[in-house]
Amino acid sequence: MKRIIAATLATAGLLAALPAAAQGVYRIVGPDGRVTFSDQPPPAANARQQTGASSSGSASGGAQLPFELRQIASRYPVVLYTGENCAPCNSGRNLLGSRGIPYTEKTINTTEDAEALRRLNSDATLPLLTIGGQKLRGYLETEWTQYLDAAGYPKQSALPPGYRQPAPTPLVAVKPVPGTPSATGGANAPATAAPPAEIPVQPPADNPAGIRF
Repeated sequence: MKRIIAATLATAGLLAALPAAAQGVYRIVGPDGRVTFSDQPPPAANARQQTGASSSGSASGGAQLPFELRQIASRYPVVLYTGENCAPCNSGRNLLGSRGIPYTEKTINTTEDAEALRRLNSDATLPLLTIGGQKLRGYLETEWTQYLDAAGYPKQSALPPGYRQPAPTPLVAVKPVPGTPSATGGANAPATAAPPAEIPVQPPADNPAGIRF
């Protein structure tokens, strides 16, 4: 009889504890980044339930770049200048895409675009690739690969699944139509593109070619 009473009391204790256990454990990330755990629901702005999936930061490209890749892209930004019906331009895009290189594409479709391109590259060769302050005229896979390696870009894509490359934009911004409100005050001034900034940065230590950007 004593054993039956003890078993009944133990079962009752377990049943009493079930509601508390069913509440779950909450993962709380504080303003300072410290992570704590509690069985009490925290404010919705700071709470992440343990069973929930963590969310990643977002950027204009759809997903934030990994830290290391973001650092490289900020030091050696890649810009690709392309034109219509340009097979080497397509080859260049494919190379950058296969390696997961975050880049900006500028299209050369108008007379203004061509004039601005000549100020960047006297012979107006397309494609033109800039990596930091380095200019690579025409498409040559071995040369592009060498300079991307020297800048520290990964050989295989490290882009997050949700990342999207920015849409191509004209090298020279489209001028507003005369007579519109946006055209007043300097509508006749020619639009020009600023050349890429020269970045006097020492090459990485594992750069056997001694490439400078």
